[in-house]
Amino acid sequence: MNYFLILAPIIGILALAFAFIKASSIDKVAPGNDRMIEISNHIQDGAMAFLSRQYKSLGIFIVVLFAILTFVPGLGLKTAICFLLGAFFSIIAGYIGMRVATKANVRTANAAMESGMNKALNVAFSGGVVMGMCVVGLGLLGVGQLYIIFKDPNIITGFGLGASSIALFARVGGGIYTKAADVGADLVGKVEAGIPEDDPRNPAVIADNVGDNVGDVAGMGADLFESYVGAIISAITLGLAAYGEKGAIFALALAGVGIIASIIGVYFVRGDKDPQKSLNTGTLVSSVLTIIVGYFLSNNILGSNKPFIAILSGLVVGLIIAKITEYYTSGDYKPVQRIAAESETGASTNIIGGLSVGMMSTAGPIVLISIGILVAYYVAGGSTNVAEGLYGISLAAVGMLSTAGMTIAVDAYGPIADNAGGIAEMCELPEEVREITDKLDAVGNTTAAVGKGFAIGSAALTALALFSSYTQVVGLTGIDLTKPTVIAGAFIGGMLPFLFAAMTMDAVGKAAFSMIEEVRRQFKEIPGIMEGKATPEYGTCVDISTKAALQEMIIPGLLAVIVPVAVGILLGAEALGGLLAGALVTGVLMAIFMSNAGGAWDNAKKYIEEGHHGGKGSEAHHAAVTGDTVGDPFKDTSGPSLNILIKLMTIVSLVFAGLFGNGILF
Repeated sequence: MNYFLILAPIIGILALAFAFIKASSIDKVAPGNDRMIEISNHIQDGAMAFLSRQYKSLGIFIVVLFAILTFVPGLGLKTAICFLLGAFFSIIAGYIGMRVATKANVRTANAAMESGMNKALNVAFSGGVVMGMCVVGLGLLGVGQLYIIFKDPNIITGFGLGASSIALFARVGGGIYTKAADVGADLVGKVEAGIPEDDPRNPAVIADNVGDNVGDVAGMGADLFESYVGAIISAITLGLAAYGEKGAIFALALAGVGIIASIIGVYFVRGDKDPQKSLNTGTLVSSVLTIIVGYFLSNNILGSNKPFIAILSGLVVGLIIAKITEYYTSGDYKPVQRIAAESETGASTNIIGGLSVGMMSTAGPIVLISIGILVAYYVAGGSTNVAEGLYGISLAAVGMLSTAGMTIAVDAYGPIADNAGGIAEMCELPEEVREITDKLDAVGNTTAAVGKGFAIGSAALTALALFSSYTQVVGLTGIDLTKPTVIAGAFIGGMLPFLFAAMTMDAVGKAAFSMIEEVRRQFKEIPGIMEGKATPEYGTCVDISTKAALQEMIIPGLLAVIVPVAVGILLGAEALGGLLAGALVTGVLMAIFMSNAGGAWDNAKKYIEEGHHGGKGSEAHHAAVTGDTVGDPFKDTSGPSLNILIKLMTIVSLVFAGLFGNGILF
């Protein structure tokens, strides 16, 4: 049995080796002409400079929390070291993924020019694969190795805390950066100046392309890294309670199988006339392989196929949520087409339509998540053994995230394709090149929305699994909703996602205001920009986004760490349970609503740009651009960050559980 345990970190190393091979293959692709290389260097320099400054800013937070964990009774140096490793691994995954993505973008554009769709898809997807394999490889290597060393899930929860902390700051900071640039570039460039997206005359265009990477590559990678790690840690914790060490070994073995299945699935993504179909095939192959091997592992390690059904429920729920998300956010279906049609009567009806679609889109995923929870709990044995039922819920989360290597690869492909289109536009490449990159980008918009739906579903199950671990650690057999302290906790928890979303939206609004003013200033004060005779001051816009992101990410990030600890100490462990439940319910709903509304607005704009309802430059298009700018912080800042908020608060509660008793106030 122990060989399954030893295999976990080995498979993690295998994933990292595969990422290295894919990165090397990208390096061998020609980057294009001098102008393409120059633009690509601007994007890469801006992205890496932002990451460097962000990580330096986070250094203070990491050092302070490391010290707190070291000296807090019941935690100590071992937990603090795990926290440090979790933060470091998250940083490394984001750094490598970003570096490769900013190399792949220009090579995708050049591949489209020299070889066509097939090669361009392969290059862009390979860039995404590097991100995906780094995330799951470092995640499984870290958790697997630390479990072998310590054999204590209470210690390795520190690793999850490190991953979650960095993830929240990365998501919030990256989201503020990218949307400040995007809103400024769209409103002034498209609407006021009437120039195309990614036009080199737009001063915010480089910041916009940098933002695609810091938000949708590094930020998204950190998001799913902490989900992946959190799900495995909760499964280890609950597995030990249900099956002893076999339960922990099975969770690690399942994650390892998912990595190997994802590597195999990568080879089924081949360039053809339908990139969406090709990417879907790779995802389906990975999931099917994981299901087949998971069945045999369940019987071999645990002696029962009941845990396998819990895994299956997580995978199926994840795939169906992805399809529901695609329905509500893709231009191929009625919801987005309806928003586009409503744009003909102005921005007001466009925004009303988008809000309606976002709210409507919460129903299906919530029902599915609820069904998945019930199936996982009762089929795994919850009716006779609570520990086995809770373990089943954690396995549903691991099952949903087991193929995260492929899911992240498909998601990270999107911003690479988007950047490739931007480079093609800025370098004035032939029209057929832009047609290829536009098609890849359109698919990328859908894969990004699907990835966000997947992230939300996995966040709900992971947070619930971590919440179950918390109740086990503090000895809660139930939460009494008739207690005033519990009700107070639930209300505070339910409010936090709204407060958090408001703070992040406001941050984007303030940063976008500065960006809009700067772009207008350059159009007005620098002669020759509109004629293409003068080069805009790209660096100024990059600096505006960078400063805004670093300043505004601090308070929302600290909120998630300080509030749970304060409520637990002041009101007690049961009241904190109420807070976590309230935050989970409203956080998941808000995350689905904001992500899907934003995705629908974005693709409604693109649907009009394809020639529907008057096409580019029409009144409907102007209204759709306004809706898209509202949706941008919805889908790329606040919505995805809420996933991390609910998980971070739960894992903070789990790590500091030893401090919470009956509460010092009541």
